[in-house]
Amino acid sequence: MNSADENFELREIQRLEGHTDRVWSVAWKPATGGNGVPAVLASCSGDKTVCIWEQSPATGSFQQKAVLEETHTRTVRSCMWSPSGKLLATASFDATTAIWEDVGGDFECISNLEGHENEVKSVSWNASGSLLATCGRDKSVWIWELLPHNEFDCVSVLQGHTQDVKMVQWHPSMDILFSCSYDNTIKVWAEDGDSDDWHCVQTLGESNSGHTSTVWALSFNANGDKMVSCSDDLTVKVWGSDIMSTHSGDGNVTWAHLCTLSGYHDRTIFSVHWSREGILASGAAADAIRLFVESIDGLVGEPSYKLLLKKEKAHDMDVNSVQWSSTENSLLASASDDGTVKIWQLTSSS
Repeated sequence: MNSADENFELREIQRLEGHTDRVWSVAWKPATGGNGVPAVLASCSGDKTVCIWEQSPATGSFQQKAVLEETHTRTVRSCMWSPSGKLLATASFDATTAIWEDVGGDFECISNLEGHENEVKSVSWNASGSLLATCGRDKSVWIWELLPHNEFDCVSVLQGHTQDVKMVQWHPSMDILFSCSYDNTIKVWAEDGDSDDWHCVQTLGESNSGHTSTVWALSFNANGDKMVSCSDDLTVKVWGSDIMSTHSGDGNVTWAHLCTLSGYHDRTIFSVHWSREGILASGAAADAIRLFVESIDGLVGEPSYKLLLKKEKAHDMDVNSVQWSSTENSLLASASDDGTVKIWQLTSSS
């Protein structure tokens, strides 16, 4: 995106109120919001519920369509739709991960995954929807396989982090898993083709220009050859790999630090997400949202990023999650300690 001759605005479209406690995470349902299909968004909260919001084709406004409750007994920390949009996984501080099936707009809890010792912090589906990853305060990462009839089997428990694991995220096209932690590192996990065991193939830490404090979140660009991470050290880091020239799923991919964005947030950066068009969104304490875009002014082979815009007081309290819609409508959802979800639209004028 060339922003040299354009002015951008992040315009608040709607404020969604329905939760009675802080909202931890938001997730857009795949294959919605385009081609006449109403956009659908899930949000999860400290109030132990998950809200499902649907956009009206007629008015463009979002309405609460369902509340998923009476399953989790503590905070719901993370939610993610399967690639097909048929299943929604929700991770909770009650040490369980619930799997919900969407049957014509009615949601039924069809499975409850147990095994973590305490709080489950994050959940992520792989690109095919055949594998689900979870992580938690018990320092472990679990990989579950989806079997016929919506059964789940734990195929691996990964021990490698020395502290609370904040987030898991699958690579967008390969079965390589990434996890970030309170131990300041990002770990890359891949399956050994000979033994079918999962193991850590790389650790991104301070020794290779990594973060110096808790890594809260990470996200991939559309091609999957770049990754972005954010941290309590007040920086956003961009990582790159030659992943496009490797054999799919072999895990023999080395990630290297490309650049660090610092000085844009003065409190912990909790969330980062890369849009299909290449715009980085970051959400942080002090109610802030920032947008970045790759700069065409950088030297060849040395990508750099510049601030596209900053949104002060985006919420009344900390911003816990930012998530771009998967369609090309430039919608951004944000979740906050103030108990609300906001829908934003990025607009430009030349």
